[in-house]
Amino acid sequence: MSNKEEIEKLIKEQGDLVRKLKAAKESKEKVAEEVAKLLQLKAQLNGGEESQNANQKFTLKTPKGTRDYSPEQMAIRSSVLDKIISVFKRHGAVTIDTPIFELKEVLTGKYGEDSKLIYDLKDQGGEILSLRYDLTVPFARFLAMNKISNIKRYHIAKVYRRDNPSISRGRYREFYQCDFDIAGVYDEMIPDAECVRVVYEILSTLNLGSFVIKLNHRKLLDGMFEACGVPAESFRSICSAVDKLDKSPWEEVRKEMVDEKGLSGEVADKIGEYVRLNGKIELVEKLLQDEHLIKSKSAVEGLEAMKTVLKYCEIYGTSDMISFDLSLARGLDYYTGIIYEAVLLGESGKGDDVAVGSVAGGGRYDNLVGMFDPKNKQVPCVGVSIGVERIFAVLESKLSANKSKLRTTEVQVYVASAQKNLFEQRMLLCKELWDQGFKVEHSYKKNPKLLAQLQYCEEQLIPLVIILGESEIQKGVVKLRNVNNREEVEVARNELGIELHKRLENYKANEAL
Repeated sequence: MSNKEEIEKLIKEQGDLVRKLKAAKESKEKVAEEVAKLLQLKAQLNGGEESQNANQKFTLKTPKGTRDYSPEQMAIRSSVLDKIISVFKRHGAVTIDTPIFELKEVLTGKYGEDSKLIYDLKDQGGEILSLRYDLTVPFARFLAMNKISNIKRYHIAKVYRRDNPSISRGRYREFYQCDFDIAGVYDEMIPDAECVRVVYEILSTLNLGSFVIKLNHRKLLDGMFEACGVPAESFRSICSAVDKLDKSPWEEVRKEMVDEKGLSGEVADKIGEYVRLNGKIELVEKLLQDEHLIKSKSAVEGLEAMKTVLKYCEIYGTSDMISFDLSLARGLDYYTGIIYEAVLLGESGKGDDVAVGSVAGGGRYDNLVGMFDPKNKQVPCVGVSIGVERIFAVLESKLSANKSKLRTTEVQVYVASAQKNLFEQRMLLCKELWDQGFKVEHSYKKNPKLLAQLQYCEEQLIPLVIILGESEIQKGVVKLRNVNNREEVEVARNELGIELHKRLENYKANEAL
């Protein structure tokens, strides 16, 4: 018997002894003494395993579907998130945060077929937990738990999905979501149209090229299924199949409906006639004359809602990028009304060179909060999620193609020295500039070469350098160098702050052009 097996046997025997003592209600002192022995044995076992593991070589890599981010990538992310947040704030949103894990029962049954992608955690202290799959269900739980009946919020945080990752398409198992939601009872379609406007503003601000925002309505989808002869109990599963039309041709989706989901070929073909349609408000008018759809109350309600939201989108100036698309389904079970999805069309503007797919999606979910409320009190909600990981992938690709260098710090001024033994003077000047709020850096070497300091500024795209020399210190001046054009001027030490502010304002204005 190996040493490990001997220790495991002793642990089992000691564990049995502790349980017997507890069952016999022995004194606390006696039980504590034997528990301490049990812990010592476990420590021996773990220590042996750690020692064994320490000698084993392993491959350094991130887990599947995750990634590290370089300073350049983080600079892109920071810039993108700042622009997105500015849009959210422009529309009056506040922000919240929730735990990255929830009670499993909170997430169960909210995502339809996608529920299989939820990451479950081991039992920790009696709670069965799962990593959050999105930010919408935690938001609904937050509203119900805190008795909130109206709020406009944004939330930016990581979510987790046990999906098949595709790094090139910006699809990961750990990724950020940026959500904007409006909760509360309001007049129909006014908040919904604003969510579409938020997506429009974000994609326009980020200069990602041409895009289209597809709109549809869950009631219209249900009415369409009803008119085509789909059994009511199959609506959600057929909806999930239709949702794959953005990635798969109709023939594959039809095959799934018939072979996997038991739909007749005739019914599937009727669905196919509708889901190929897209257009503007004229299509809504046309469908309101459809003899099959007008027999469905749900379809008519959905079409009337679409007519209203398309009118509001025209007022908000987003119509040029809107498409009423009957193939849009969005597979999540909690949607109850309008649904939308934004897709980049690529450089050609035709969608034939799309590499990342959808970059935003959302819709109305009026029944989700009630699932968590003991009295089933409903709080109507509509929201959108921005697919920032896919946006990052597009921008990183563009940057790489252009071979552009990106600033990874916000340092405005570098304090350099032209001679030896001036490092304390550099430190003193840095302190003065930090106190005035400037973003400042200097070398950590006492006597760095001036050329090396200037080269560092050029590499890091730092706009201004202050050069200290013995003669400048005696005269009470510094040399101020523009890194870009290498021009130098003398500036009085007591006027340095004013001159820096002026030059940095000019630099900022030119950078924005």
